[in-house]
Amino acid sequence: MAQQIQEEARRAAHYRKMTQTPVPRLVTGLAVPTIISMLISSVYNMADTFFVSQLGTSAAGAVGIVFSVMAIIQAIGFTLGMGAGTLVSLHLGAKEQEEATCAASTGFFLALVLGFLLAVFGSAFLNPLMRSLGATETILPYARAYGRYILLAAPIMCASFVMNNIFRQEGKAMLGMLGITTGGLLNIALDPLFIFALGLGTAGAAIATALSQTVSFIILLTLFLRGKSDVRLQITRVSRKIGVYADIVWRGLPSLCRQGLASIASVALNVNAAVYGDAAVAAMSIVGRIMFFMFSAMLGFGQGFQPVAAFNYGAKKYGRVREAIRFTLTVGTVVMLVLGLVIYALAPHVLAAFRRDDAQVIAIGAYALRAQCLIMPLFGITTTTNMALQSTGHSGSATFLALCRQGVFFLPLIWALPAVWGIRGVQLAQPFADLCTLLAALPFLAMFLKKLGRLAKTAEGETGSN
Repeated sequence: MAQQIQEEARRAAHYRKMTQTPVPRLVTGLAVPTIISMLISSVYNMADTFFVSQLGTSAAGAVGIVFSVMAIIQAIGFTLGMGAGTLVSLHLGAKEQEEATCAASTGFFLALVLGFLLAVFGSAFLNPLMRSLGATETILPYARAYGRYILLAAPIMCASFVMNNIFRQEGKAMLGMLGITTGGLLNIALDPLFIFALGLGTAGAAIATALSQTVSFIILLTLFLRGKSDVRLQITRVSRKIGVYADIVWRGLPSLCRQGLASIASVALNVNAAVYGDAAVAAMSIVGRIMFFMFSAMLGFGQGFQPVAAFNYGAKKYGRVREAIRFTLTVGTVVMLVLGLVIYALAPHVLAAFRRDDAQVIAIGAYALRAQCLIMPLFGITTTTNMALQSTGHSGSATFLALCRQGVFFLPLIWALPAVWGIRGVQLAQPFADLCTLLAALPFLAMFLKKLGRLAKTAEGETGSN
C-alpha cells in the first residue's frame, strides 16, 4: 500500500512537471539528453563509415548499401516506438495508466517479433537483397559481410528503439540517453579493434554494431524492469484487440514513412550514383552520414519537444502546445543555420577526412554537401511541423508531410534530374526535395496553429464556466 501511494505521488509530481514547468525550460531540458543520444548515434554511424572507408572506396560504398537495411530496421522500431510512445504520453496526460501500460507492452513485444522475421528472411536472401539495394559486383562482398550481422541484431535493435521512444514520450529522455549513449560509445571503441586489430574488415564493423546494440538493449530493459518508467513491459498486457495495433501503427505511420522512405531513397540514390562509379556511391554515402549527423541536432531537439506537445495536448493545455511549437521552430532554425554555414565552409576538408587519397570522392561529395548545407535552415520548420502533428494525433497530415521529403519529391527528382544534369542531378536531388517539402509544410503549420488557438479559447471558456 505504501509503495502504491509513493508511486502515485511520483506520477502526480511528473504530471505537474510536464504541465506547469515553463515551456522553454521544459523543452530544452528534455531536448538535451535526446540531442546527445542522436549525436552519439550519428557519431558511431560516422565512425563505421570512417573506419570502413580506410579499407577502400568499394568498402565505403558498402556502408551506404547496408544503411538501407538499417533504415528498414529503424522504420520498424521508430514506427512502433513512436506509435506506442505517443499513446503512452497521451494516456498519461489524461491519467489513464492501464491504457498506457497496454500500449507500451504491445509495441515492445511486436517489435521483437517483426525484428525476428526481418532477421530470418533477410539472412536467407542476403545476396539478392544486397544487389537490389544497389550493390555493384565490387561492392557486394563488403556489403554482404557487413549486412549479415546487422540483420542478426534486428530484433534487439527494433525493441531498443521502442523502449527509447517510450522513455522520451514519458518525458524521461535522460534514461533513454543512458542506454543509447553507452552503446554508441562502445561501438566507437570496438570498431578499430574488430576491423583492424582482429582483421575482420567490414564484418568487424557490423559485429561491433551488433554487440553495442545488445548492450543498449540490456541497459534499457533493466531500467524498465527496475520500475524507472511509468509503465511496465508485461507480455500479459499485450493487447488482443486489433484496434490497439491499428492505433499504434497509425500514430507511428509518419515515422514509418520517414524511415521506410529513407531506405527506398537510399536505394534510389545508390542506383543512380552507381552509374558514375564506386566513387560516386562512396561520396554520396559519406555525405548522407554527415548530413544525418547535423540533422540529428534538429531531430534531438524536436524529440525533446514531442513529449511536451503530446502530454499537454492530452491534458488540454493547448496554449502550452502552441508556445512549444514556436520555441522549437525558432531555436531549430537558428541552430541549423549556424551548422550549415560552418560545414559549407569546411566541406572539402570534411570529405578528405574520410577518403583523403581519392580526389574524385572529395570533389563529388563536397559539391553535394554544400548544396545540402544551403537548405539546412529549412529543417527547423519542416521537422517541427511534422513532429507537432504526429505527437498530437494528427497522423494523416503528419504522414503526408513525412512522405514528402524522401518520397513525393525526392524519388521523382532522383530519377529525373540525373537524366538532365548527370552527376549534378544526383547531387542536387535532395536539396530540391527539401525546398519543396518546406512549401508543402507551411500551410499545415499555419492551420494547426490556428486550431490550437481555437481549442485554447474553448478550454478557457469551459474552465471559466466551471
